[in-house]
Amino acid sequence: MPKIDTGDTAWMLASAALVMFMTPGLGFFYGGLVRAKNVLSTVMQSFVALALVSVLWALVGYTLAFGPVKGLVIGSLKYIGLHGVGAAPVGLAPTIPASVFMVFQMMFAVITPALITGAFAERMRFSGWLVFLGLWSIVVYSPIAHWVWGGGFLGAGHLGALDFAGGTVVHINAGAAALACAIYLGKRRGFGQEAFRPHNVPMVMLGAAILWFGWFGFNAGSALGANPLAGSAFVATQLATAAAVLGWLIPEWIRHGKATTVGAASGAVAGLVAITPASGFVGPMPAIAIGLVAGAVCFFAVNFKVRLGYDDSLDVVGVHMVGGVVGALLTGVFASVAINAAGANGGLTQLGKQAVAVGVTLAYSFVVTFAILKLTDVVVGLRVTGDDEDAGLDLSQHREVGYNWSERGGSVVQSPVREATAIVKEAAVHPVREPADAPGGTE
Repeated sequence: MPKIDTGDTAWMLASAALVMFMTPGLGFFYGGLVRAKNVLSTVMQSFVALALVSVLWALVGYTLAFGPVKGLVIGSLKYIGLHGVGAAPVGLAPTIPASVFMVFQMMFAVITPALITGAFAERMRFSGWLVFLGLWSIVVYSPIAHWVWGGGFLGAGHLGALDFAGGTVVHINAGAAALACAIYLGKRRGFGQEAFRPHNVPMVMLGAAILWFGWFGFNAGSALGANPLAGSAFVATQLATAAAVLGWLIPEWIRHGKATTVGAASGAVAGLVAITPASGFVGPMPAIAIGLVAGAVCFFAVNFKVRLGYDDSLDVVGVHMVGGVVGALLTGVFASVAINAAGANGGLTQLGKQAVAVGVTLAYSFVVTFAILKLTDVVVGLRVTGDDEDAGLDLSQHREVGYNWSERGGSVVQSPVREATAIVKEAAVHPVREPADAPGGTE
């Protein structure tokens, strides 16, 4: 009979908190990569996902993903409004309360659409993002979560594709949606003509560090208990991420002559993405191999996007979609029942199952995301105007800016544009007169 275990429950509550912390960490990571005039809007896109998706998950998302199966495509409505989701355990997690399992899965539902925002950074209306976010979390995320984890046709008992913590459900899903967004919204103004450099690299590194920290809850927490499998997933996560940093930096150093901090952060995220589906099925040495391959492949994928001509602002496609595909396929190569008896041994058969799951996820996410984008565009509009894009989304969408540049006359001047305007106005009222004998001076 199922029995609540306090140790398992404590670990899963901690893991849920770790995964929750990843979403604002993602906001910092993305926020540092954009230009200063868009830092708050970028952070806000991640932060608001914590609010909207949490509510939608409680209302309907959880039951669509994990409701007792009526079919292989979608869950039943038994848990609508979290009806019956309380202290009693559920079959998928027999040693923790159902409410704890629900809130742990909620954090996955929150961060997945937040990942997409990097693809359209600096050019989507906030109202459009809210409508898209709500529709996508219900129509795309919940069904795919059901297919893989909730008893649907891709997971255990049916196709048998392995995804321990979200290679297909989270990263390939978000990456395919990101590609659809980048194509639909088009390029940023000035793309290909001016450099869009990260405005705050320390913020990028902070965000990457938070993601690395939180990912232990993401992967080790997916063992659904404080048990040896959680320890194995923890070790695999650390080793793969470390190896991926090297896997990214080595080709970057060879190609560009320098190893960059942004490259190190990107390599770490690529490794975290790739080990996610494999973390509960592989040992330490395969984890290192997965990380090395993912770091190098994602580096080349990010550099190759220029030839393809789409504007994936913060490389969601090159890191999350490509890294997720690498991880999902290599899970089919390295998986071992010695690590997880509930999994499978790697080989051609398992590799084929992984490939099917990858293909189905890519196709469904891309097509349905494109339809949601079109619907949202018709209803509220998606892309900001050219003037709003030039001014920055912080001002045009939120009437605030990320940095106070100076103080003049006791009032805060909040942007270079406003500062310049204030200087011009002051000069008109109180002209500055230089002494006639000063260099270049006039009366």
